Formats: sequence, C-alpha cells, structure tokens
Amino acid sequence: MAHAVIMPRQGQSVESCILTELNKNVGESVGIGDIIFTCETDKATFEVEAEVSGTMLAWLAEEGDDVPCLDNVCVIGEEGEDISEFTSGKADESETKEESKKAESKQEAKEKVESAAPAKSESGRLFISPRAKNLAEKLGVDLSKAVATGPDGRIIERDVELLASQGHKVTSAASSQYRGGSQGSGLGGAVTTNDLNKSSPAPITAEFEDEPLSNVRKVIAKAMHSSLSEMAQLTLNSSFDASGILALREQVKQGAEQSGLNNITINDMILFAVAKTLKKHKECSAHFLGDKIRHFRDVNLGIAVDTERGLLVPTLFEADGFDLNGLSSAAKDIIGLAKTGRISPDLLSGGTFTVTNLGALGIESFTPVINPPQTCILGVCTIEEKAKTLDGKVTTYPSMGLSLTFDHRALDGAPAARFLKDLVNALENFALMLIK
Repeated sequence: MAHAVIMPRQGQSVESCILTELNKNVGESVGIGDIIFTCETDKATFEVEAEVSGTMLAWLAEEGDDVPCLDNVCVIGEEGEDISEFTSGKADESETKEESKKAESKQEAKEKVESAAPAKSESGRLFISPRAKNLAEKLGVDLSKAVATGPDGRIIERDVELLASQGHKVTSAASSQYRGGSQGSGLGGAVTTNDLNKSSPAPITAEFEDEPLSNVRKVIAKAMHSSLSEMAQLTLNSSFDASGILALREQVKQGAEQSGLNNITINDMILFAVAKTLKKHKECSAHFLGDKIRHFRDVNLGIAVDTERGLLVPTLFEADGFDLNGLSSAAKDIIGLAKTGRISPDLLSGGTFTVTNLGALGIESFTPVINPPQTCILGVCTIEEKAKTLDGKVTTYPSMGLSLTFDHRALDGAPAARFLKDLVNALENFALMLIK
C-alpha cells in the first residue's frame, strides 16, 4: 500500500520547512530508517527517515520548495501502485509552474536585449576588450551598433561576430571617431604625450562572487537591525579577578574522574554565576514589550553559539535551578544540538537573558547586541594580566572582562551597574556561592 511522507512539524512555532535535499530518486528502493530528505527551518536543519520500506514512487515537491508542515512530500510504495490520491492536482500545478518558468526566461532574455546599450562612457569612449577591438578592425564592423554582453558593459568577441553576421560595416575613417581616436595631434597624426595624458585607462573589472543569504543569516540580519534601530542600548564594562575560578577549575579538572563530575569549564562557571545573580535582579532578566515589562519567575538563559550556519542562541530553561554539575551537562547538551543543526526551534526561543563569550578569540572588550525582547545581554571577554597593589606591593593577577549591554528603555544605568557589581563579586567569591 502506498504511503505518503509528510513534512514533519519541527516545533510548535514552525509553520513550514524548506526542502533542501532529496536523498532518493524516483524508482530507487527505500529501507526503513533511510534518510529520504533533508529540510530546514529558519534556524535548524533536520533529516527525515523513512518509516516504511518500498520504492520511491513520486516526489510531490522540489528542492528549494517551502513546504507547509504536515503536507505530503513524497510517496513510497510498490512499483505500479496507483498514487493518484496523493498526486491529484500536482500534475496541473507542475505544468503551470513549468510554463511560468519558460515565460519568465523569455521575458528576461527580451529585457536583457532591450535594456542593453552601446558600451560607451559619458566621454564617448568605447569599453571594449583588446581581442574584440582587434577583431572589429579586421572585420571592419560598425561598433556604434554593438550591444555589449561582457562584464560591466564591455564589448567582447561574440558581440563583434554578431555585428559582422548582421552586416554592420563601417569605413576605417568613420570608425576612428568612436574607437578612441586613431590619430594624434602631432605632425602627420602622430600620438603625443599630451594625447596620452588625455586618454582614459580601460576600466578595471574587479572579480567577485555573490553568495545568497541563508535563512539563518536573514533571521540574524533582521533581528540585529531591529534590535539596534528600536532599542536604546548602552554598554557597561567591568572586570573581575579570575584567580579564584581558575584555581577551582583546575581542582575540579584534576578530581573530576574520582568525583564523577563533568569537565567543568570557565564558561560553565560564568553561566552558573549569572543564573544565580539574576535571581536578585529581575529587571535584567525580563522582556520589554512596549507598554509593559514582563518579569519571569525563572531564569531562562540564552547561550550564544557560533555554528557553521550562523549564530544560534539555544535556551537553558530554569538555569537558576541547576547545581554547577547539572548546569554544565545541560549547557553542553544544547550547545551540541545547536552546532549540529539538529536543535528543536522550541529551544531557540524563550530566553530571558543571554550570555555571549568571545574570550577564547582574544577579545578584550566589545558591545554585544541585545536579543529582543530581552532587556540585557552579557559579553564575556578574554583573560588579561593586570597589576594591582596588595599589602603595599604591586602584583599581577588574571583579569577577565565583562561587557553588559542593557536596554535603557527598560532599566536605568544604576540597576544595570548593580547587577554587574554583584556578578563580579559572585565570580571573585565563587567557592562561597557554591556553599549557599
């Protein structure tokens, strides 16, 4: 019996997915568990496996199509089976789409010819490749009739050959008027240095490659533009003595196997301190909704992750309820899902505060951009050696920078500064925070 494979719903907020890759051809055998197609939302990529075995009988959508969730994508069954119940209306739709493509191609070709013009600069000088110019002189064609099809409006060889086939000829005397001037101003038509100074160099064509924006990049661009254009963002910079957490991290690392602890990282410690500190600063873990500010009972911590597809921010829900080991494990799980592109869209929303860490890249200070409608984002910077006076002696210590951007519409500078101050204190006394 023929079986239709539908576009799965990837998260409650997802209405459709783009079909990015078809892994089985029509007529090819399909086994249970085989990956039959790949799809993506605006934030993640998913592979869909076959739940039945048989033969791929038909594809009801093409690569690049935006398919609504729960719509049929393909049909699997036995060869020769009637699949009209799944394909009714698709044939007419395909024919209409094909005719539309052909009409568009013809129209584009027509517009290209109609919009093309002789390749002349404002000074009247022709833009023509050297090989095309030599061929034009050899064939004696009228370059004033040329339609340039080369890069940046330059006449190339095929344009000259077309002129010759159409019979557009010209005398050498007439052609000198638009080929840049074949005679100089010196005696006997000799070209002088004055003539050379007047001549313009041939335009330089820069090589480039256009890369279409991915869906993730489009979402990031829209969100960041909206964030900066609609918010009153201000960044406060501070730093803390990282000696304590560096020493504690080394102790945990050495005793992790015996104690059954995870590989606790500096980033885990910072996330833990942020989650605990935010419980006392609800205005920093909130959403600004225009006419109201929404405060949350729990801290849902967004963690900025650099992936191959672009920046993703998975959410660690109820982060303030974890102990350090549990938070480390949960954070690694969602970061891993984000990097593989298999994370559910439901885990990419709902954050109340975001942490973005560029310390590993050597960044000393930066201005992180808030993820709306959140009111704050914390940037974590690299570790630097700084000097301080201790008991009358100058000593150095490892200093880690923190950059807090906040929405001045939602909170003032003093509350934001108090949160940053409390966070610095928590990080410098991390062991005491674990006891509480």
